[in-house]
Amino acid sequence: MRLDLGDLRTIAVGFVAAVAVLLVVFSLVGIDRVVSALSMANMRIVAVVAAVALCWLFSWAMSLRTVLGILGVHVSALRAFFLYAGATFANNVTPFGQAGGEPFTALLISRVTNAEYETSLGAIATVDSINFVPSISFALVGVAYYATVITLGDTVELVALAIVLLALAVPTAVVIGWQNRDRVGSGIAGGVVPIVGLIARIVPRVKPTTRSAVIQRIQGFFGAIERIAGDRRGLLLAVFFSAFGWLLSSISLWLSLYSLGHSVPFAAVLFIVPIGSIAGVAPLPGGLGGVEAALVLLLVPITGVSAATAGAAAVIHRGATYWLPTMLGGVTTAMLEADKVNGE
Repeated sequence: MRLDLGDLRTIAVGFVAAVAVLLVVFSLVGIDRVVSALSMANMRIVAVVAAVALCWLFSWAMSLRTVLGILGVHVSALRAFFLYAGATFANNVTPFGQAGGEPFTALLISRVTNAEYETSLGAIATVDSINFVPSISFALVGVAYYATVITLGDTVELVALAIVLLALAVPTAVVIGWQNRDRVGSGIAGGVVPIVGLIARIVPRVKPTTRSAVIQRIQGFFGAIERIAGDRRGLLLAVFFSAFGWLLSSISLWLSLYSLGHSVPFAAVLFIVPIGSIAGVAPLPGGLGGVEAALVLLLVPITGVSAATAGAAAVIHRGATYWLPTMLGGVTTAMLEADKVNGE
């Protein structure tokens, strides 16, 4: 799975834009104040944050392993962890988060497991979709806590409204899209064929495709989704691993604040983490810059911590849940590719 010059250029531009966003965010907060807050962090607790983040990554890897097992693709827990680390790496270096990283992730899974590309894409797309369910559920629990314990402020009310709208809009869109999947597939094929043809004129190694070939691949993808949806036990197990991962991610943010000397209601991070992760769909690598900004904007009014503390907590949390998995994923992707090449 090699990246060409165009891919590398896109990634580089994305990281430059992300760094610019980070500089703007932390300049507004006060870089010196954030650094000062970070210098006061309890490093033992920060180390625990990193360990929790690795457990989060492993839990979501088990969700991927479960889904692959439903599709008849069996991998060990360790190999699944490496695969999901590679998936996280792909998501974190490409724009638009999972939407940008899924094709690369599917290719990696396909190469490592010898599964069909459509099956691999169906597996990782299902895992990403499954992750939506517990994230919204946890967010609703957090909002319910605030609604019953304290008077909702303007910020929490806006967040609550956003959560409810997401909880309604996303499933509705998925159901409508699935009921009209043949029409959706035909529309995608109609758009993909001319685009691939145009690219083939510019890049010699890219071959033109046909409408029927694209539709056949899309049907293979839909077939994989149907097989997964038909295994309720496996699906529930995958949702469990996903939910446990979200819980660990929330613990990571809570501990990040605690390492700075601030103990906040756990309900707050239950909905700050999933809502903040929505910024990951921004055209930045893994939402870098956007997620940090969202965390600061949410933490200050909801938890009452200072902007500097919120910025420092965002740095610790994202260091554990973005930078650590990205570095680990980059190494494991290289290892998996090397193992695949040596096995051929």
